[in-house]
Order: sequence, then structure tokens, then C-alpha cells
Amino acid sequence: MTARVLVVDDVPANIKLLETRLNAEYFDVITATNGPEAIAICERGLCDIALLDVMMPGMDGFEVCARLKADIRTAHIPVVMVTALDQPADRVRGLEAGADDFLTKPVNEVALIARVRSLSRLKVVLDELRARAATSASLGLADPLAHVLNEPKIKGKILLVDDRDSSGQRIVQALSGEHGVERETSPQNALFRGAEGDFDMFVVSLGLKDYDGLRLCSQFRSLERTRQLPILMVAEIEDDKKVLRGLELGVNDYITRPIDRNELVARVRTQLRRKRYADALRESMQASIEMALVDPLTGLNNRRYLETHLASMLQNVTSRGGALSLMVLDIDFFKAVNDTYGHDAGDEVLRNFAGRIKHMVRQADLACRFGGEEFVVIMPDATTAVAASIAERVRAAVEDELFQIDGGKSAIPVTVSIGIAESMGVNDPNLLFKRADRALYRSKSGGRNRVTADAA
Repeated sequence: MTARVLVVDDVPANIKLLETRLNAEYFDVITATNGPEAIAICERGLCDIALLDVMMPGMDGFEVCARLKADIRTAHIPVVMVTALDQPADRVRGLEAGADDFLTKPVNEVALIARVRSLSRLKVVLDELRARAATSASLGLADPLAHVLNEPKIKGKILLVDDRDSSGQRIVQALSGEHGVERETSPQNALFRGAEGDFDMFVVSLGLKDYDGLRLCSQFRSLERTRQLPILMVAEIEDDKKVLRGLELGVNDYITRPIDRNELVARVRTQLRRKRYADALRESMQASIEMALVDPLTGLNNRRYLETHLASMLQNVTSRGGALSLMVLDIDFFKAVNDTYGHDAGDEVLRNFAGRIKHMVRQADLACRFGGEEFVVIMPDATTAVAASIAERVRAAVEDELFQIDGGKSAIPVTVSIGIAESMGVNDPNLLFKRADRALYRSKSGGRNRVTADAA
């Protein structure tokens, strides 16, 4: 996997060294020599990852990182701080500024490539989610990143897998102030609990007694329910090879023993914030999909959804020799409702009408608003006789109870005309709809407030 990497350093020799190493792994490298230049490049969307030197004149790396993470346009870009500072307090300061990872000078080449590859994979996932959710703003949905940035304190439910009592207790104590933490000493039980529990993150010790901690991380990544959850490895200083292997497997971050409490809290907070952002993007994308396929007035699926699903449902039923019936419903004299009582009243009638349809059809049936006052119900595994019975039930439910309008201050009678048609082995959705529509026309011309079946 390749990516465009921004290298920011005020020392040309340092830039050249990193550029050479990254080019050898086929990464595309662009450079900047100061903070404002780096910010401008990120704002234009010209990089996927930023390698940011801490010690720069004017605007140091901490300030640059903080500005990038505070801006909605650049907050999603992974930032790796490259620094000669190796004290926990310095790492905590960088994490609090929003840094995603650290490299200590002199930079280890294997660690450099592993971190860049790991963050490249993350960036690809986030970019795909951001692209799919790009229509959210135009649909009036709030920017998911703005919501995460404005969240004052992110709390999570964390599963710690550590069989050392003293170590496990210290980690639980360090994180319990902000999060709910559950500790598990058995890796097998941890895998089961992780899949069944509603956790936000895993913290896994690589020093488990009789089990390979990396295997557990890999198993978490292989399960559908835990695949997207962040994992933080707890490693020994000499575990370099395991850490690099873990990053290749998709583990998000690591911390080495002896654990600095503040650094642990900051790294967990960073991973949970990133998870919240990804979750918000997925929710935004789902909301966009629903807005595109659901009628906002009635809550039923719309015509687009109907047209994309009718063909597949019809094919599925006919392939196993079953029957599918289509019900087309049209509210009688609906124009008169709008003309007499106003469009607000008409909307109330449509919402109430949709509710009665959903209440009367079967759970397997698909009800949609086709447009205006016309509705369609797809009824899989329903013969003409079954469909007629369901349609009559709907018709009676509409006629028997007055429709409330004007916020319940008034009530008016409403009736509906219905046409139904059975597939009869024909795998043509357009023909089926025309037949049901023809039956609806006969209901209308025959006096309305009735059900008519097309005999083909």
C-alpha cells in the first residue's frame, strides 16, 4: 500500500534521510521546512500522512499538530511526531495535541515503514467512509467530525487482557477514572467476551503466560463484531519485532513497560476519539442512505427502494416456484382533502395512512410510498387469495376509523381503492406492476373504496 507522505523538518539533511527511506518503499514524498507551510499543504489535501519534527523555530511541532487536529479540514490526517525527546511527558504532550504516533531520533527504518504503512491503511478506511458520507452536509446532517471534536471527554468500555495481577491492576486503576474497564486473564475467554460484549477498545498484553498475545490480536481482527475496534498492545522494551508484527496485523497502537500512567491515558483517549469519528462517519453514511431510500413524511421506503428491490424479490420467489403479489393503493379524493383542509392536513392523512398499512400487512411484506397519495405493498409468498384478504383488511382499517387532522382537533373520513396482481410465474416486475395498476383503475372506475384483483 502506498501513500503520499509529508515530511516536515527545518533541517535539510533530516528531510533527505526520511525521503530516501520512504522512496525506497515506493511512498510518494512531499516536504515542508516549517509549520505554516505544512499546514497549508494539509489544508489543500495534498498528503495522506504527516511526519512532523517537534523542534522547529517559530511554530514547533506540537503547535502544528494541535492546529491540524483542531481544523475539520485536516483533523483526519494521521500525524507522526518525529522527535529527539524521549520522555513520557513529551509523548503525553504530543498525544494531547492530537498526534497519532511517535518516532524517536535516530529513526529506526523498520519502525518508520511499519508506522507509515499502518497509518496508511487507517487513512484509506477513513477516506472511504468520508467519501461515502460526503452527501451528509447537502442533506442537512451535521458534520460527524465536528461532533467528535466538540465532545469534551470521550468515555469508553475497555477490555484488558493481562494475566499479571500487579500489571493488570495498575492499568485498571489508571483507566478507571475516565472509562469502564473489565479485566480478563484468559485469552480464550477474552475472545468470547470481546465478541459478545459491547466494548469500545481492547488492551492486550503481549506477555501472556501460555498464549501468544499477537494471535489474540489477530483473532480480534478476524471476527466481524470486533474487526473495527481499536487495539492497544502492552509490550516490553525488547519486544520490537512483536510490536512491528502487530502493527502489520492491524493493531492500532502500543505502549511499553514500565507504563507511564499519563501516556496510557492519552493513548487510550486518542484511539477512542478516532473510533468515535469512524463510528460517526458510518452513522452519517447510514443516515444518508436512509434519507435516499426512505420517504421522510411517512417513514416508508420510497419509489427508488421499491424499484431496486421488487425485481430481486420477484426473482427469488419465482426461482423456488412460489408466488408474489403486488398491492397498489390510492387514497380516494385526496386532492379534495388538500383543497378543503390544507396541505398540512393532507400530510397528517398520509402519515396516518402509512401507519395503518404497516399495522395491517404482514411482517414479511414491504410497504412503500410510490408518490403522492399512491402506495405499493410487495407481498412475497402470497397468492391472489392471500393478497386479497390482506388488502381487504387494509381497506377496512382505513374506512372504519376517522383520520385525525389539525393536531387532533378535527377528524375526517378517508377511503382507499386497491388493485392487486399475482406474479403467476412471470419474472417481469414491470408487467406485474402494470397488472396491479390496471386492477386499481377498475377499483376506481367501479366506485372506489374497494379491492380488485387482476385475473391476468
